[in-house]
Amino acid sequence: MAPDPITYLPATPASYHALSEQVHEMLRTDVLDVWFPRAVDSQHGGFYSDWTRDWMKAPSEGKFSVMQGRMTWIAAQAVLREPRTKAAYLPIVQHGVTFLRDVMWDKQYGGYYWGLADDGTISPRFGDRKQMYGISFCIYGLSGAYAATHDPETLEQAKRSFRWVEEHAHDDRNGGYFEWLTREGNPILVDPSAVRVEQAGGFPVGYKSMNTHIHLLESYTELYSVWKDETLRRRLQELLGIVRDKVTVQPGAMNLFFTSDWRPVPDHDSYGHDVEATYLLLEAAEALGETNDPTTERIARMLTDHALAYGWDDAHGGFFRDGTFDGRPEDKFKEWWVQMEGLNTLLLLHSKYGSNTSVYWQAFQKQLQFIRNYQEDPTYHGYYNLIDTDGKPLTTDKGSIWKGAYHDGRALMNVTERLNRMAAQTEGSH
Repeated sequence: MAPDPITYLPATPASYHALSEQVHEMLRTDVLDVWFPRAVDSQHGGFYSDWTRDWMKAPSEGKFSVMQGRMTWIAAQAVLREPRTKAAYLPIVQHGVTFLRDVMWDKQYGGYYWGLADDGTISPRFGDRKQMYGISFCIYGLSGAYAATHDPETLEQAKRSFRWVEEHAHDDRNGGYFEWLTREGNPILVDPSAVRVEQAGGFPVGYKSMNTHIHLLESYTELYSVWKDETLRRRLQELLGIVRDKVTVQPGAMNLFFTSDWRPVPDHDSYGHDVEATYLLLEAAEALGETNDPTTERIARMLTDHALAYGWDDAHGGFFRDGTFDGRPEDKFKEWWVQMEGLNTLLLLHSKYGSNTSVYWQAFQKQLQFIRNYQEDPTYHGYYNLIDTDGKPLTTDKGSIWKGAYHDGRALMNVTERLNRMAAQTEGSH
């Protein structure tokens, strides 16, 4: 790949307006109009996950808690943030809530299944255990749905979910949450005599993870926005401190896995999670009324600065997948969700620090160009999952249980709104 030439726009209201219109069109064409109502499963409930490049149904992987919560949430955001689609998306939101409450929720023992067969039965693929990462996104979807619908039953289900988590998964001794639970809700701990670590769903069973805890931070931020419960506030503050002070380390990397007492287990640095956590930390601090906390601001910015220093493609834009904390990237493939989280965070940092540096504004524009040139499918729309080092898609499927409309939908909504706010603020200052 030859380096991509780019002409940088100045940070002016006209540029902000122009880019906002471009990004909003991407949201409509490459996210909302391809996923909805296509993904609504009118036969079994919830959302269908698996799609080919040209948006034909691929063989189903079943109903995954993470996907179901995320799709419910993004449909709710379409109600809240896209006036033209509010009427069309309200029944989709309720459709998602109904599936989370009546199917994903275990009526016998409580908590949400990690995943189910399409017909709502327990399947060998997912088993009957509970996983906090999945439960987190069910809470996230319900919280967003309540904000969109104001349905008290939806809020009650979100509260019920939080209380179940508190009873079964919170680690009162060390802080944070046990991540894998039996169906009955008992934490699954590490066998100290075992040499090999059991892997399930991409997680080492019995350990705590960065990934689950940043998304618990995310879902609790969303729940706190609609329910100002004091216990929830304490847990949100606890999670903010864990992600900032235990998970993140100098010079701006995050450890991926931990023992129950928060001793880090060696692994790589995920650049995408670094830039995503920048946004989630600042979002949580804002929800708690701590927007000017210098420690959170410093750590959050440090994460993206480190990703730009070690995991950024200067020639073409885009963040690589992962590497060591102080060395070259080891995995140079580019994953769609990493690029979208990067786009969101780079503009956020420009809005905060753009008066002192142009680094984030220029990186944002290069990131947007990369997505448009390589990640976006100009023929069938939507985004390729994974791009090779030569700029070609490694896979052409558009949907899976891990790839829905959440990362790209949220990023494009946030970027559109932030560009419009920045344009108005800049115009108002003159």
